[in-house]
Amino acid sequence: MKDRKVEDLGLASATRIVAAGRRPEWTGPVVNPPVWRASTHLYENMAALAEGPRRNEDGRFFYGRRGAPTQWALADALTALEPEAAGTVLYPSGVAAIAGVLLTLVRPGDVVLMTDNAYDPSRAMGKGLLADFGVATRYFDPLDLSAFEAAFCDRTRVVLLEAPGSLTMEVCDVPALASIARSRGAVSVLDNTWAGPTGFASLSHGVDVVLMALTKHIGGHSDLMMGSASAGPELYDRLRLRAQSLGHVVSPDDAALALRGLRTLHLRLERETASALHIARWLVDQPQVARVLCPMLPGAPGHELWSRDFTGGCGLFSFVLRGGDAARRVRFIDALSLFGIGYSWGGFESLAVPVDPAPIRSVMAWPPADTDPVDRFGVRLSIGLEDPDDLIADIERAFAKAGDK
Repeated sequence: MKDRKVEDLGLASATRIVAAGRRPEWTGPVVNPPVWRASTHLYENMAALAEGPRRNEDGRFFYGRRGAPTQWALADALTALEPEAAGTVLYPSGVAAIAGVLLTLVRPGDVVLMTDNAYDPSRAMGKGLLADFGVATRYFDPLDLSAFEAAFCDRTRVVLLEAPGSLTMEVCDVPALASIARSRGAVSVLDNTWAGPTGFASLSHGVDVVLMALTKHIGGHSDLMMGSASAGPELYDRLRLRAQSLGHVVSPDDAALALRGLRTLHLRLERETASALHIARWLVDQPQVARVLCPMLPGAPGHELWSRDFTGGCGLFSFVLRGGDAARRVRFIDALSLFGIGYSWGGFESLAVPVDPAPIRSVMAWPPADTDPVDRFGVRLSIGLEDPDDLIADIERAFAKAGDK
């Protein structure tokens, strides 16, 4: 790999995925960066030791907590995939990334506005960690721009967004929300794990900080935990320093796994998205299904905004069973053979979990006001790399086994 920055070459995202993070000083004569396992970095002499703390940047050895070529290569690759990013900070999990970013941006007495359809651990953070530090969290409906603007006060510092929303897949107008936040002096933070940088260019759409759980699509094989945050120069520097002060560091072995997963990201997402759409279209016509929550699907809620702003999707979507029978949902999920039952998503294997947002919503009604209130029991599917027709047959068998009793 010649020593050229891929962000300067105008390459398509598929090519960037292959080329990014492969600087010759980190890979040498091989294709992949070696796994540098090191806590101690040695200095040539005392002058070099004295110089070490003065330049805090990737590519300069200091101590293992600041990483080495394996971690630097991954951060560099993720930065190259995110237009307008100055750098990327790695965290030991997606939740650690959320916590690290929020603890960088807020102080006691501040207010965080959090989308009401946020990832449940984010909501738990608002009620626990942030509250313990004297930071108030207020929830808003991301589909109501007027209410969102009215929710600001002179202490609002951060807005946390997701698109699509966790579990129920609502697509909000990210550029509009980010613009309002900026006009009110607040930093907008987007959890972009669903689409990733190939499906939604967050910073180019006005977002200030973009988060991802690399555990999901980037890793792609359900065998690592990691998170990231990318931002422009000023915020990136702040995030980096706070992560270091908190002792955040990722394993070089996990960084190597994430780099390996990254190289096939484009192909996996294409396959998972196509399979998810195929299955979603089939589910629309099933009598056991009240509605399908998949913004990639024409006619589904949020599809117009998704079509306007997104360049790709993924295999994660939900559907709602017809009728108010929680036991039938249990029988349905238990009857699935090809779908594992487990949290997370974005791996090569398909998964299914129940969707019950009502207890964790503060502003947004569930079921939505324009739907039958009986139809409230949802199922979230993460579609993997299996043949989609085999997955459909598995769902069909599970519907039959789950029939009313």
